[in-house]
Amino acid sequence: MSGFKKYYQKPWADRLHVLQNEQLLTADQLASLKAAAVNPELGETMIENFITSYSLPEGLALNYMIDGKDYVVPMVTEEPSVIAASSNGAKLVKQAGGFKTNLTERLMIGQVVLENVVAPTELATKLKKAEEQLLQVANAAHPSIVKRGGGARFIRVRILAADLISLDLAVDVKQAMGANMLNTMLEAVADYVRTNYQQEILMSILSNYATSCLVTAHCQIPLALLATKQLAGKEVGQKIAQASRLAQLDVYRATTHNKGIMNGIDAVLIASGNDWRAVEAGVHAYAARDGQYRGLSEWQVVGDNLEGKLTLPLPVGFVGGSIGIVPLVKLNHQLLQLESAEELEKICVSVGLAQNLAALRALVTEGIQKGHMHLQLKSLAVSVGAKQTELAPLISALESAGVRDSNSAKQLLAELRRKED
Repeated sequence: MSGFKKYYQKPWADRLHVLQNEQLLTADQLASLKAAAVNPELGETMIENFITSYSLPEGLALNYMIDGKDYVVPMVTEEPSVIAASSNGAKLVKQAGGFKTNLTERLMIGQVVLENVVAPTELATKLKKAEEQLLQVANAAHPSIVKRGGGARFIRVRILAADLISLDLAVDVKQAMGANMLNTMLEAVADYVRTNYQQEILMSILSNYATSCLVTAHCQIPLALLATKQLAGKEVGQKIAQASRLAQLDVYRATTHNKGIMNGIDAVLIASGNDWRAVEAGVHAYAARDGQYRGLSEWQVVGDNLEGKLTLPLPVGFVGGSIGIVPLVKLNHQLLQLESAEELEKICVSVGLAQNLAALRALVTEGIQKGHMHLQLKSLAVSVGAKQTELAPLISALESAGVRDSNSAKQLLAELRRKED
């Protein structure tokens, strides 16, 4: 594949032609790829070897009331049931007064890792005593954040092994995600330690385990609101609490429990231009903070109410990075009426709790498949070529026949079309 030599240096149009010349795509396929590129200039600035734009649908989750404020929440996701479940969970909570949140601090953590340490205890003591000087070094490396009221706040020294020490730096990055800012400050501290303590540095890098950037959402729902046609509200509440307990005890259930929470949070993070991979990594580490991976949410019946709580590390940004250059991100901030990174943290954790409530309620009552598969059938219908006007009758036919495979969908679609003819 000689055409890919110095591929990154080629203009966009030439990169596309390489794909045809190397017989990877036909001319028609290449035209489709080119047509999908919504904003090639922007794509070129964001990633290397850009060829096209990969589109995901965006929708609005409704019914959110958080700390007394109503929100419509933009969500980007390809999974059909996420937004429906999110809106459903939020509606239950809104009927009971909405979500209440609290956030104590917003600090990012980075590490300067020292290797080949000879006397770790002695060195750790020296570094801790030099905290003020190390903080000054960090702040001098990025004075603009200090002018905005942020900057380095504290250091922590951890002996990881007889030859390894982690010097952790906590920084208030204000409204940014702060990765580049933090890494600049860490490298300055690393140079200082290398020079003044004659220590070898293994690496200097931020950590996505943001334990100093925790936010909590609470909700309280009268049991009567949880009732279904088959089950009383009290029984539903007790089952949700038991499902929550199961996720604390069993890692197999906890993994899926937490994936459901992140379904909604990831969708909001993408819509708001944030690094959802970084947040995912930190959240799942937080789920195992006591040595066992557990469910992140807690539900319990207290008197006549079901009470829910979710605490997560959410180092999101309101400015910087792709947030400032992707036009849709700005529109989504407007839809949210968003004013700060702290507000976005509170929205995200509330979405996670709503998503979890909807999933658990469905699981312990009618089962997850009824609502989930109805939405999946729409995707199935589209995949077999159904037109917009054919979707509803084809979905109805699939549900009546009790089938959910492509061959059956194609046959039923053909039958519908024969009837129309």
